[in-house]
Formats: sequence, C-alpha cells, structure tokens
Amino acid sequence: MKGKVKNKRSLAIALITGTLICLTFISAISQHFANPYLIFVSIDNSKLYVFKNGVLYKSYPISPGKPSTPTPVGTFRIISKSYWGEGFGGRWMGLNVRHGKYGIHGTIYESYISAHVSKRCVRMRNDDVKELFSYIPLGTTVVISEGAYGEFRNGFRTIFPGDTGEDVMAVQRRLKDLGFYHGDVDGKYGLAMEAAIYQFQKKNKLPITNKITPYLMKKMGFYLFE
Repeated sequence: MKGKVKNKRSLAIALITGTLICLTFISAISQHFANPYLIFVSIDNSKLYVFKNGVLYKSYPISPGKPSTPTPVGTFRIISKSYWGEGFGGRWMGLNVRHGKYGIHGTIYESYISAHVSKRCVRMRNDDVKELFSYIPLGTTVVISEGAYGEFRNGFRTIFPGDTGEDVMAVQRRLKDLGFYHGDVDGKYGLAMEAAIYQFQKKNKLPITNKITPYLMKKMGFYLFE
C-alpha cells in the first residue's frame, strides 16, 4: 500500500514538474513570434494560461474532456473566431485539429468548470471566454498538454477502429515509415490504417487483430520514457 501511495505522489510531482517546464519553455519561445500571445492549456491542472511577450499574463480555470472524449493534445493554432449560441457562452475559437472540430468556448454548465467533463473541447466560464476572445487574435498558438508521455498522455491505451487522437497519428506515422500505411496522417483509425495493421502483423508473424494494443505498439518500436 505504501508503495502505491509513493508511486502516486511521484507521478503527481512529475506532472507538476512537467507543467512548470512547459510553462518556462513556452515563456521563452513566445518572444520569437510577431503575435505577442501564446496559450498553454494544462489538462492535468484544468487551467488555461495566457503568455504575452514571454510573460504569464492571465490564467483561467477550464473544463477539459472526460476520459471517453479527451481533449486533443499537441500544438495548434486558432483558425476561427465566431459568435456562437449561448450554449457555447456566445464565443467560439476554433483550433486546427486534423481529426475533428475542436475549440475553446463557454458553457451553460459553469458549475462544472475544473472538472473533466467536456466532449473534447476546452470549456471556460462565459465571462472568461468573452474576455479571452476580445484580445486573442487569429493565428495564436495553443499548446495543450496532459500526462508525462506526450502524444500517449498517461500511457498506452488500446486503440479500436473509429478511434481518433494523437496516438493514432503516431501509429500512422510509424506504419508509414515502415512502408505499410499509405493514407493520410490524420489521427483517424479508418480502413486504410486497419489494412496496414493487418499487413504489419502478418509480416511479423503476430496474432491478427484490428485492436492496437500496448503489446502491438511495443512491437512497432514505441516505448514510454518519463
């Protein structure tokens, strides 16, 4: 039991340390852009941080995606700004995520802010998103981070046909590098990717399945490093 508690504490410390490192890094690189703003979203902390000219300018509480509908992680840009209905707090800032339509917006469920309850988007309090909308320009870089393993978040998951995500994109890139996949690296597990999985399994004399398990990922050469 003591070992489990210690492991949980170590993971929590690692996540906090990782977030601080990311914030320091972003603070430095943001000075190289003509746009003075840069947004960092920490899913682990349920916080959205705004940097202006390399200095932390604002922070807001958010609601990221729930486990079944996770918020995408990676580096994106704000490609649209719209006055959506009150169900979205009247404001929408769309992100250039390749495998779906995601953005930053308000919510009618403000009491749930800070909880992981959204359907993949980043939810904010309505007054907060209106403020953010008022000064953040199109083209602003948005970095979204979760866990200790980058595109694999908190570790490998089993990926099924129809799933989307950055880990799906990582597998597509690996299969493309190995010569098995010839489709788009779009983060969507479709028929072309399924065929590539079957070819990889046959070539390496592995059990044939359309599930991409942690075991199969390791066979592809993926490893998790903290």
